[in-house]
Amino acid sequence: MQQRSWTCKWKRALPAAALALCALAQAAQAADARLVLISHAPDSDAWWNTIKNAIKQAGEDFNVQVDYRNPPNGDLADMARLIEQAAARRYDGVIASIADYDVLKRPLGQVVAKKIPLITINSGTVKQSESLGAALHVGQPEYDAGFDSGKQAKAAGIKTFLCVNHYATNPASFERCKGFADAIGADVRKSTLDAGDDPTGIESKVSAYLRNNPGTQALLTLGPTSASPAIKAVRKMGLAGKLYFATFDLSEDISKAIKDGTIKFAIDQQPYLQGYIPVAALAIMKRDKTTDPAKVEAALKASPKFQARLKEYGLAPLYKGRHINSGPGFVTKDNIAKVEKYAGQYR
Repeated sequence: MQQRSWTCKWKRALPAAALALCALAQAAQAADARLVLISHAPDSDAWWNTIKNAIKQAGEDFNVQVDYRNPPNGDLADMARLIEQAAARRYDGVIASIADYDVLKRPLGQVVAKKIPLITINSGTVKQSESLGAALHVGQPEYDAGFDSGKQAKAAGIKTFLCVNHYATNPASFERCKGFADAIGADVRKSTLDAGDDPTGIESKVSAYLRNNPGTQALLTLGPTSASPAIKAVRKMGLAGKLYFATFDLSEDISKAIKDGTIKFAIDQQPYLQGYIPVAALAIMKRDKTTDPAKVEAALKASPKFQARLKEYGLAPLYKGRHINSGPGFVTKDNIAKVEKYAGQYR
């Protein structure tokens, strides 16, 4: 360390190439912590590009080095090995998605056993995160996302709705429907349609349901697969702008429908926050020597750089005590232009 410092000290005597290496060495020395984010995503999954951009910016804002690791083909056994390697290298903090609790429980346990702070993101539940000994979980709880969107509908006087479920084989889909139903006081079983994933079939089933149940006030779709055909059905029936229509996630069709008033809002899980917040939180924990969620939250809210990022990209985290929900964020006519501008980069 002394030799590296001495070499940089006399940098005027060094050639350009050596100066560049010297600058890199100084930057590495200056970092307050070295962190790693390990995802379950294969190299082909472009959705994680937003998270990669987020950890880069958070590293810059909080002066920490952040490595990104993932299994190239999405193999969870490979992900488990990456976590084991992170534990062995004794990072100052580890961030990981709980893609499969049973597969990752043991390697994540190794991280915690070495007293390396762990924050979980994206996949998995708050209960799973807590059982692993993680300090924090950042993601979108599906029930909460449904419930928070349902609260908006209730405020608008909505009491009945149809949840168009295009992936009923996934339990998370029912959590979305149930949250919305509970918020407005509706029976989720009577309000959920197992629509399948064929666009023509979805459009037909939605049209038939709305004709047979004219008292239906709202429509909730669970993503672009069900939203696009539902949009067609609503428009053909002359219900565009009359039916309270909300959806999860974003697509070109959904963006257009938000702009023309067919859809009230899209529920966005704000992946940028799943990258930025864990890095910032671990940096704060090390800097302030605390794992108290309340203190971490206060420091995040007091960070001018973080608040500037939120304002620039139109993001809004939801603080839930020990954990932080990245979603639901709501995309409406008011912020659709900003969301489209940063789509795939910071949204």
